[in-house]
Amino acid sequence: MTNENIPNLTGFDEAALEKAFASLEAQARESAAALDAEAFRLQWLGRKQGLLNEVSDRWLKAAPGPAKKAVGQRFKVLKELVEALLEGAGPSDAATDAALRAEAIDITLPGTRRPTGAEHPITRTLNEIVSVFAALGYSVGVGPEVETDYYNFECMNFPPGHPARDTQDTLVVAAQERKPLRDRLLLRTHTSPVQMRTMEQQPPPVRIVIPGKVHRNDAADATHSPIFHQVEGLCVDTNITFSDLKGTLDHAMKALFGSAVKTRFFPSFFPFTEPSADVQISCIFCGGKGCRKCKQSGWIELLGCGMVDPAVFAFAQEKQPAYDPKKISGFAFGMGVERIAMMKYGISEIGSFFAGDMRFLGQFA
Repeated sequence: MTNENIPNLTGFDEAALEKAFASLEAQARESAAALDAEAFRLQWLGRKQGLLNEVSDRWLKAAPGPAKKAVGQRFKVLKELVEALLEGAGPSDAATDAALRAEAIDITLPGTRRPTGAEHPITRTLNEIVSVFAALGYSVGVGPEVETDYYNFECMNFPPGHPARDTQDTLVVAAQERKPLRDRLLLRTHTSPVQMRTMEQQPPPVRIVIPGKVHRNDAADATHSPIFHQVEGLCVDTNITFSDLKGTLDHAMKALFGSAVKTRFFPSFFPFTEPSADVQISCIFCGGKGCRKCKQSGWIELLGCGMVDPAVFAFAQEKQPAYDPKKISGFAFGMGVERIAMMKYGISEIGSFFAGDMRFLGQFA
């Protein structure tokens, strides 16, 4: 169809307008059926050579004043028709149906399944440990990962210059030289600061378990990481004894590793407990007979513990007078979550927990 198909109007009466616009509408329908959408748009709605522009120039603008309204109304109807046809312009219905059938989706095929998420093995192990102590009546304590030197070291009986600080070499926040040592910020090396924060906020009795992330300036190897997780515990009341500590940890180890597990305690040193002990459990791999994983000893060292040092209570007493070391006593313990997870799941490389390898993590889904 060319512009010559738009004749000049010789009259603007009702009959002439009806006939002229009916002819254009028929032509528009034929074009929509024969052309694709882009060709149809250019032919009718093109800015320079579009037929509607031609109709507007030759019919609407040329109409005498009394007829302009009638021509304008019919022109509007024609334009709306063209726009409606443009939305449906394209191949014939039969061709369209064939194309749709070619692109059809077989709804009987199985869909793409999104894998179900699962707890990270560290999170799972941490939650298992916390649940064991929650069943014993312990509440959960939390605190900041960025701590002051006072809460991380000083109030835990690590005075400035104490050699024990060297075993917990930590990562410090830069540019704090002008601050007093006790106010300088660092990444906590253990969750023990939460013990002091809890005692400052509430009088005894206290029974809390403290899970969390800690940081030490350690070189990474198969069993060490500069970032790892701890669960510590604190129990404070009157007449708390070492027997209470042994009974609590023996129950916890049996709950985590099975009722056949045995525990034994060896003297050790921690600045914030006195007396202190390392706790070993009978090897869960060989049942205590001796194997490569327990170095043929039948025992595996797992955590540290001890009775809270009176010096720690003295720091707490500054804000809570009820922590009089002459009237109360308590015990504390701490264990590495990664170490327990490695034992429970037979993992030999601690870095696997943090590598983000979905092939490794998928085993726990």
